[in-house]
Amino acid sequence: MKVAVLMLVFGLCHSHPETVTSDKVCACAGSDSCCNICSLTSVTQKMGELGEKAANLAEKVTFLETRLQNAEKEILELRSLTGGTPQVAFSAALRESGSGNTGPFTTATPLQYKKVFSNTGNSYNPSTGIFTAMVGGMYFFRFSMFNNLAPTPSSVVSIMKNNERLTSVWDTSGTDSNDMGSNAVVIALTVGDNVYVQLEANRMVYDDGMNYNTFSGFLLFPM
Repeated sequence: MKVAVLMLVFGLCHSHPETVTSDKVCACAGSDSCCNICSLTSVTQKMGELGEKAANLAEKVTFLETRLQNAEKEILELRSLTGGTPQVAFSAALRESGSGNTGPFTTATPLQYKKVFSNTGNSYNPSTGIFTAMVGGMYFFRFSMFNNLAPTPSSVVSIMKNNERLTSVWDTSGTDSNDMGSNAVVIALTVGDNVYVQLEANRMVYDDGMNYNTFSGFLLFPM
């Protein structure tokens, strides 16, 4: 390849002693040997520039390879800590403090479980009461309900996936003071699905420092 380039340059210089090489005029005044020397100098300069660029490129490739190796090492370390499985789990109670009824509301409303016991993965939002799946997989959810202290119980609570009702607990028109119930579900979620506990319209629940009303869930396995 180099020989071919040199032969081409020599041929041009032989026909045109004042050929422009490397952006400079070869002031050979008709001398073939002078033009050849000028052409060789130009080719040498070009090869030097290409060699420098190749060296810089090699350095960048080495740098990127090192970063990739470090990233792969960090991933392996994280997998060794977590067993290679995403960790998602939460548990919360309805009230942070105090006692009393929650509700009634004129429309069905997600209950906001404010007292967070655990929230590994930060998928549960206590400000909204909504769990949002960050990892697709099979999940387990459980909730409990303690009815209101009014003379006539009026409690209906459901666990929801997006806008779909899954399971419910209710206690209305009872003759005793308080009742408590719970329910659970195992369900597949995709990334972005929401799960929450909904208090139905015109209903209420009671809680105090005993934390009767809870909402918990965790990832069984990813899919």
